[in-house]
Amino acid sequence: MNGKVLQRRLADERRTVLFGEDIAAILKPGDVLALEGDLGAGKTTLARAVIRALAGDPALEVPSPTFTLVQSYDARIPARHFDLYRLSDPGELLELGFDEAREEGVALVEWPERAGGLIGEDVIHVRLAEEGDGRVAEIAAPSEALARLKRSFAIRDFVEKTEWANGHRAFLLGDASTRAYETLSLEGRPRVILMNAPQRPDGPPVRGGKPYSRIAHLAENVKPFVAIDRALRERRFAAPEIFGQDIGQGILLIEDLGSEGVLDEAGRPIPERYLAAAELLAALHAFDWPKECEIVPGARHRLPDYDRDAMTIEVELYVDWYLPEMAGRLERHVHERFVRQWNSVFDRLERAEKSLVLRDFHSPNLIWRGQRKSHDRLGLIDFQDALIGPAAYDVASLAMDARATVEPALERAILDAYCRARAAAGAFDRSAFEEAYAIMAAQRNSKILGIFVRLNRRDGKPQYMKHLPRIRDYMARALGHEALAPVREFYAGMDVLAEPAA
Repeated sequence: MNGKVLQRRLADERRTVLFGEDIAAILKPGDVLALEGDLGAGKTTLARAVIRALAGDPALEVPSPTFTLVQSYDARIPARHFDLYRLSDPGELLELGFDEAREEGVALVEWPERAGGLIGEDVIHVRLAEEGDGRVAEIAAPSEALARLKRSFAIRDFVEKTEWANGHRAFLLGDASTRAYETLSLEGRPRVILMNAPQRPDGPPVRGGKPYSRIAHLAENVKPFVAIDRALRERRFAAPEIFGQDIGQGILLIEDLGSEGVLDEAGRPIPERYLAAAELLAALHAFDWPKECEIVPGARHRLPDYDRDAMTIEVELYVDWYLPEMAGRLERHVHERFVRQWNSVFDRLERAEKSLVLRDFHSPNLIWRGQRKSHDRLGLIDFQDALIGPAAYDVASLAMDARATVEPALERAILDAYCRARAAAGAFDRSAFEEAYAIMAAQRNSKILGIFVRLNRRDGKPQYMKHLPRIRDYMARALGHEALAPVREFYAGMDVLAEPAA
């Protein structure tokens, strides 16, 4: 084995299965997993565990490919399982589709030594050997893959110190950030969610020596999530209970609030649930939120202000990423004019009502719990970037949902439900609210247009591009308010292209 070697002790077959889940958790397209060891060492058991974890099916039939030489699986990441024990010539590996397997997904290879070096050098090697009543696994890999493995094993070691020791890990989702989520299941205990949120690395400085994430006040670790979760739960909002935490490593075990959302099977908003979410926001904005929230005894998180610098650098994503994608390279003076005009709009927010802004209050982050009552019917997740800013922002996030089409009639019903609830609780200036709503809706949708293009161009995530027509429609709605007059002409002149420039 080349490179640094890790060792994991596998006391029995169950631990081998869990070890396979730990490996599956970090695999990505292009990875090759070379499984080495004598006959009966457990290579096929390990391969089967990895494939089942990738497929999300612990009962999946995974036969040994000893005679077929290769088996293919349609999993979260397409996987092909090679057994080269009966390979008569290394050249046959290419005929079996090895190169295609690596291009399309991951390849698991038993008896890799029979490939004559054709599997390449950029490979994760796992050698299994008997040791006492169990096995020992030695893992060697390139540094980047080794770092992923170390992270996964650190998560397993954390889990083993909780009430979910020996629990089965399964991929749940990754989001547009560095966070990832898994489920953790153990017979006799409720399923929980494992949040894997390592410290956010600083990007390059973009202004005043600061990276984008700091200017925009994005969470750099799990401390804000823990603090805001505690503050929400203290006020009886349905944020998840935290069952275990390693704040230093960015690992949390949190309550599974459920899987039912606020959209129907066709991905359309369910009006009742959106109106309930609007009323929840009205209740949330009735509180006088503290500037600081406790993380753990003796440590506190200060909620940042949604200040002009943050709003500006977010809205600039429109001219930094979206417009160049649609219209080609922009002259500097165009960018400067855009910022100047937006700053005159932001001046109007000085008198807007301020409250807790959860920041991504829309369908992916709302869990419907219909058997509950009142605001407990809606579970809240993904609020680590919360700050103190215009209360209208989250209403705009809901009523112009970036992931689901909210028709104008439902948008108006959402605003009416929110405003009725606010007025019922005390003095409320609807006119001022609607001005702030239009401004924050335009600001947010400008930001999202830029983010979705950036996710495609920079991060190789094209799936977000399908949302652009919806966001453009939302922009047109928001720009109708007189408060957006200073920027309306800019958008009318520049945002006329629906397709990228050639």
